[in-house]
Amino acid sequence: MRRFFPVDELARDERFAMITMRDRIGDPRSTLNLSGDQTRRSSNRLVPTRKDASDAARALMHGIFVGEIQALEGAGRTCWDFDDVGVSPHRAAEDGESELNAPEPIPFALKLDMARQAWDEARHVEISVKLSDWMGTEIGQFAENTVLFEAACSRDPVLRLAGVNRALEGLAIDVFTTMKEFGDLAGDPFLAFCEDWMLADEVTHVKMGSDWLRRITENDADRRKKALEFQSVVDKLFSFGGTRSDSDESPIGLARRFRELAGFTDDEITSIAEVSMESINERKAEASALQAGVARQAAAERFSAATGT
Repeated sequence: MRRFFPVDELARDERFAMITMRDRIGDPRSTLNLSGDQTRRSSNRLVPTRKDASDAARALMHGIFVGEIQALEGAGRTCWDFDDVGVSPHRAAEDGESELNAPEPIPFALKLDMARQAWDEARHVEISVKLSDWMGTEIGQFAENTVLFEAACSRDPVLRLAGVNRALEGLAIDVFTTMKEFGDLAGDPFLAFCEDWMLADEVTHVKMGSDWLRRITENDADRRKKALEFQSVVDKLFSFGGTRSDSDESPIGLARRFRELAGFTDDEITSIAEVSMESINERKAEASALQAGVARQAAAERFSAATGT
């Protein structure tokens, strides 16, 4: 079986529409869109009292669904893409590689953890499909971006752990916590129970990533630094515009306690919070500049109309 599938060969049927992360953020139906009226709210948190709560919750649920598919595919690929430690890279010739550039092998116990995660993600896909149907959403009603699977395509297993298990599964902890709270507030016990169930799995997945990253890089400080820098890049991407933070101005809250249970240090959580607040402030500055530009343009038009110039 082939190893290391590129992201552009990710198989989907006609129900799915692929878009870039930039398009995803700009989708007016998306919970990630923080432009327009949302920049003037005192709170953007996903709660039932929001005017667009139904569409925002359904969009986020669909995003969870496609994310679970990609997480399943990523964990399954990791089980197969890398040989076991202590086993010669006998498959290198099949892939047109030499032993010198063959991917680094990984501990068999890490493969077992990835297999366990694939099992969990498959269950999450089924739960998410049923929840989407319960919320009145069809598969493909909202588009899919492939950022998660892209992070799972790295030839370095440590980067996969940093980008997928710690950054993106860490985001899933925040998302599931927010959706569980939304279900509680909306009086929807099905949504609240399912999100709480999946949240427990996500904490486990992130904890596995935290533990393995530290074990594999225990004697390689440079490699650990590179992995954490990659994680930071992914975290910043998903903090675009203040998508998730400690502030009520963000649709998604930062689940500090669950992140602690998943192996994040206080400094790491604080760093994510700071990046998110920087994004909020950048968004505010951009909105203010835009409004000032509109005001100047309107004033210029009134001046021209009054003077006939």
